[in-house]
Amino acid sequence: LPSADDLFSTQEERDDATREKVAILPLDVIDDHPNHPFKVRMDAEMQELSDSVRQYGVLVPGLVRPKADGGYEMVAGHRRKMGSGLAGKSKMPCIIRDLTDDEATIIMVDSNLQREKILPSEKAFAYKMRLDAIRRQAGRPGKENSRPVGADLIGTRSDELLATKSEDSARQIQRYIRLTNLIPELLELVDNSVLQEKGKHQIALRPAVELSHLPKEQQQFIYDAIEGEDRTPSHAQTIKMRKFADEGRLNEDVILSIMQEEKPNQAEQLKLPREKLNRFFRPGTPAQKIESDIIKGLELLRQRERKRNDAR
Repeated sequence: LPSADDLFSTQEERDDATREKVAILPLDVIDDHPNHPFKVRMDAEMQELSDSVRQYGVLVPGLVRPKADGGYEMVAGHRRKMGSGLAGKSKMPCIIRDLTDDEATIIMVDSNLQREKILPSEKAFAYKMRLDAIRRQAGRPGKENSRPVGADLIGTRSDELLATKSEDSARQIQRYIRLTNLIPELLELVDNSVLQEKGKHQIALRPAVELSHLPKEQQQFIYDAIEGEDRTPSHAQTIKMRKFADEGRLNEDVILSIMQEEKPNQAEQLKLPREKLNRFFRPGTPAQKIESDIIKGLELLRQRERKRNDAR
């Protein structure tokens, strides 16, 4: 039997009800996407965004999808929502679109990956969410397809398919996804390789990937050693740690011993301003020559002090 809506509405009205539209929605009826991997930070860029919204409004509508229990879920536009709130706005324009969970996840990730500055942790969880969504949409490969779960119809692995829509290669995407296995404290240090916050340690991607293979307890030992020794492990040191872990021989003492090994890039260095040295050297003197002459001068000074001491 036809529904009451079908009986008392025209086809045009029913088509209009399902058509995508832009609406001005109150901010308090829009919930964030669950497990949203991209951090909405209160930084200089957010301040610029809120100033722009205050002056011109939201120029590009957000994208939301209706929730079964009422209200809406933000798919793309979390920063615009926060900027609107900071600008004193109570509403913002949004495109309302019916989307499945996987469709919403893919759009949410793709729209945020276009940003200029993306933290490693954001990429890590975003790639993982999108890869899982692709795999669910594609289904499992047929028996004749020996490749991992992915886009069976085109014979392409899921991470390779994702790489076609990203600036990162399939291998690099897998490296980022490995970061989701890090404890939060270490993951923050990886993020700081991008944020460059003063007074805070940094870990590059490749060493972090090696650490991600270690149990959480050993990762915590390593983080404690980083704080205690005031240094971070190099890629070579993390490879060594992982090797010891695979052999069942990695413990706090071994970690500390490896961390205390001096690395060329962490050896203490003394820097002297060039303008203070110019009165002792001719213009254009190579830095290596300057360093050599300073060392020779200090050696002569030490010899002279020894002779004075012997004469007393």
